[in-house]
Amino acid sequence: MTLRARAFDPGYTAAFGRLSEHRWREILDAFDDANLYQTWSYDAVRQGEERLWHCVVSRSGRVVAAAQARLVGLPGLRAGAAYIRWGPLWRPRGAGADALDLRMCLRALRNELVVKRGLFLRVFPVLYDDEAADLRTLLQEEGFFSAPGETPQRTLLLGLEPALEDIRRSFDHKWRNRLSRAERNELEYADGTDDESFGAFVELYRSLLDRKKFKEPNDIREFRAIQEHLPGNQKLRVFLTGRDGTPSCGAICSAYGGTGIYLFGACNEAGMTTNGSYLIQWKVIQWLKDRGCRLYNLNGINPETNPGTYHFKAGVAGKTGRDVRYLGRFDAYEGSATATAVHLAAKAHLSFRRLLAIPRKASRNAAGDAPKPPAARRRDVQS
Repeated sequence: MTLRARAFDPGYTAAFGRLSEHRWREILDAFDDANLYQTWSYDAVRQGEERLWHCVVSRSGRVVAAAQARLVGLPGLRAGAAYIRWGPLWRPRGAGADALDLRMCLRALRNELVVKRGLFLRVFPVLYDDEAADLRTLLQEEGFFSAPGETPQRTLLLGLEPALEDIRRSFDHKWRNRLSRAERNELEYADGTDDESFGAFVELYRSLLDRKKFKEPNDIREFRAIQEHLPGNQKLRVFLTGRDGTPSCGAICSAYGGTGIYLFGACNEAGMTTNGSYLIQWKVIQWLKDRGCRLYNLNGINPETNPGTYHFKAGVAGKTGRDVRYLGRFDAYEGSATATAVHLAAKAHLSFRRLLAIPRKASRNAAGDAPKPPAARRRDVQS
């Protein structure tokens, strides 16, 4: 069955194409749900700016929703896919969120990418299961359905609107006691956005992975390159504690829009004895408050596979935190054959990329450093 484009409600218009980096930053700055994963730098550094594509929806001439997608041609197919992570954006700063704006943006994306271009479209919206249940229905009504085999990720959210002393009282009492011990330890503390601070954290991160024999869940080198490209108001913040000028605990966080995101955390063996990670989280919360954030997303929990991290984050969330699941990823496409082909091609492509990554990781571990992406990739995304 051939899909048909759906008409917009009166007053709505949509524009499509690759915006300039400057213009996309202006649009992001106007949204309360702006986030790292919708920045130009995130997708440009990881995939190349030639794959970026934008959708901007206006109501009566005012921008009310937007999304950045990365367009991918899949090997072996005369077709492609579009991926949108933590979008669309539909909560403008200083204005109440209107679910109709989200609906019209999803409609615009489906009309242009699926109906007109014949692409497979996957979106991962920042929506939680404790929000209005009709948002899932809204997605389905606009032709978006849960991705096959989807198990929505779980996370913890801490509200930042209360006073700092009230937030501190809300921590789990054992967690709060460890914070007090860390403060008595008179640790050295620093935070910043410079590459030297990022490099110091990378050393802690590698030490953590080696000690726990964890596989690296995210390539820290990519985030270091993203940091280099991000403009000042979007840059990640690096937090470090230690003694005698040597960091022993660290974290990296993002604060863009109204939500802070905990991205990375690490301690070496010395840091395990100082409770420095508790002090860092307290400093992060203070920084997020200063930035005007109203929510802190602790970015993923799994009590079964990683109980230690879960208990640490649960202590931060304390009595007032929300234990939620994302609604998950949603797909729109024309015909089940297209979806099946794209899933198989994407799976094969991912396996191939992982295979290629093995010698790179072995070389990196032998060198003991965190090299940046090749110069050719960096030149592609220079402003």
